[in-house]
Amino acid sequence: MKIIDSHIHFSNSEHFVNAAKNSEHIVTLEHLEMIFQQSNIVLGIGMGVDGKDPADGISKPLTLGKEGLPPFLVQCLGIDTAAIRKETLNDTLDAFERMLNEKTTVGIKVYAGYQHFYVNDEIYHPFYEMAEAHDVPVVIHTGDTANSKALLKYAHPLTVDEVAVNFPRVRFVMAHYGNPWIADATEVARKNENVYVDLSGLAEGIFNVNWFMQHYEDYVNHMKMWMTYLGNYEKFIYGSDWPLVSMKAYISLIWRIIPVEYHELVFWKNAELVFSRIKEVLPKE
Repeated sequence: MKIIDSHIHFSNSEHFVNAAKNSEHIVTLEHLEMIFQQSNIVLGIGMGVDGKDPADGISKPLTLGKEGLPPFLVQCLGIDTAAIRKETLNDTLDAFERMLNEKTTVGIKVYAGYQHFYVNDEIYHPFYEMAEAHDVPVVIHTGDTANSKALLKYAHPLTVDEVAVNFPRVRFVMAHYGNPWIADATEVARKNENVYVDLSGLAEGIFNVNWFMQHYEDYVNHMKMWMTYLGNYEKFIYGSDWPLVSMKAYISLIWRIIPVEYHELVFWKNAELVFSRIKEVLPKE
């Protein structure tokens, strides 16, 4: 079965290079293409992280750092709140507008927790309005963070409830299932028609799937229970968080967690609906 990976990273920053080594990956397009081919992944959606600290003082979209993207890769534009200034906000929005007109831009990314604003803060509102105008989703980091300087209160999935109500025509994706607040994330997705869950980042590194399922049996069963409680597998989207995890192992893990009758939804169709622009770049049958 063909797979869409809705959450990867592609950056030569020290953090991602080291994480890739721990998963026996290399952050190059050649290596990524090889991994995709081995796993039957036809498209990856990259979360933009490159482009911080602009020299001209204008907060530009965080991208994958590539002038042109290969046919197996598209991107969500990251928001760099640290560089946003009132006097240059229009320039920032213009820069996002230009990139949102490119077919390889399929969404916007909010790094909640890493950025010390609640997701319904007014600083984000112009970007949500832009997402609505361009009919692209907003992916929000939820749950645990990768560094101690982040603040978890901003990344709690319950914060997504308010913004989902205030922007009902924007599709919001809670990255990482709000882990460890999976119960809260489930309720937010259940309550709000416009909120979805990506299943990236629920494990990392290299692992044996049988060992993981046994060693973390309670953790896995906890996820399964709340997925069943939500009762709607159209809400779940496969993502890996590559290069932080072995792609082969992670696909196998999620494959075993999701009931087989919903595999096509979770690994393909749901991403195609939520990230509606990817239909333009997906390979033709």
